Amino acid sequence: MTMMLLNSASLRGGCCRHETLLQLLGPLLSHSKLYSSYRRPGAEPEKKTLWQNADFSFKKGFDVLKTQLSLLKEETQNHLVGPEGRPFSEYLLEQTRVLWQFRSQEDLNKWIISSDVEIGGKSEVYLKLSRNNQGALLYGTLNTEAPRDGETKYSGYCSMRAKPRLGSFRRKKYYDWSNFNSLYLRVRGDGRPWMVNIYTDPYFSHQKDDLYNYFMFTRGGPYWEEIKIPFSKFFLSSRGRVQDSQHPIWLDKISTLGFTIGDKVDGPFQLEIDFIGLLNDRAHTEEFAYEMYDKNTPV
Repeated sequence: MTMMLLNSASLRGGCCRHETLLQLLGPLLSHSKLYSSYRRPGAEPEKKTLWQNADFSFKKGFDVLKTQLSLLKEETQNHLVGPEGRPFSEYLLEQTRVLWQFRSQEDLNKWIISSDVEIGGKSEVYLKLSRNNQGALLYGTLNTEAPRDGETKYSGYCSMRAKPRLGSFRRKKYYDWSNFNSLYLRVRGDGRPWMVNIYTDPYFSHQKDDLYNYFMFTRGGPYWEEIKIPFSKFFLSSRGRVQDSQHPIWLDKISTLGFTIGDKVDGPFQLEIDFIGLLNDRAHTEEFAYEMYDKNTPV
């Protein structure tokens, strides 16, 4: 079966061939970079392509195929029941939903942490369960010293991001939040500001770096706080720059969500998260908080 996949993939170009192999044989890759392709300035490129690092095994391939078929069966059954496997009437009347809560190591494994170490920085970030396994504790040290590589001018950030959802045969799956209008969190911070990032499915390839941001201000102290952020407040940015052309979030194509700290203040930080959920606030009627320009205004 592996040879058949390789032969069929070889009929396409080099780029398409590698993408096909990654989609079909992704679970067999031992050292693939699934979430970041960044390479530091001046660093040597990898000599081996990703598909050459694959461990081709007939037994492993059969186990992967069996697992993916069972996932496909489950998805089909859920689709016949209703949206996300629930009756349609229940889906329409839903007012709140908990997306992520942190009670075990398995819950933490659904998230990825990163820092400016990827670009040669010195910040540190860690993620663990908080006391009594009643939340996630994101902590570390922020260091704004830029790497001395002659290219990077700024540094000093740490982030936490949920892993994107994958369906059967490693297809992209998206969250549908169109029934809700607000993000709802229960957190306990140290008084430092955070940036909440929402990633959506890009319609064009040049939109792959687009994301929606809004600020989350923690007050510090020993008490938990519940934060509600309407989706109408999120603004569009790309590669850290706010875009002139703004538009609301496509709530039916949410890829993932994350948190970033980069307030240019050296020192320790911590953020404790109990849960992350959605809320349909009937009192909030604002559709979009920012001005939208008509680019094709008739003369």
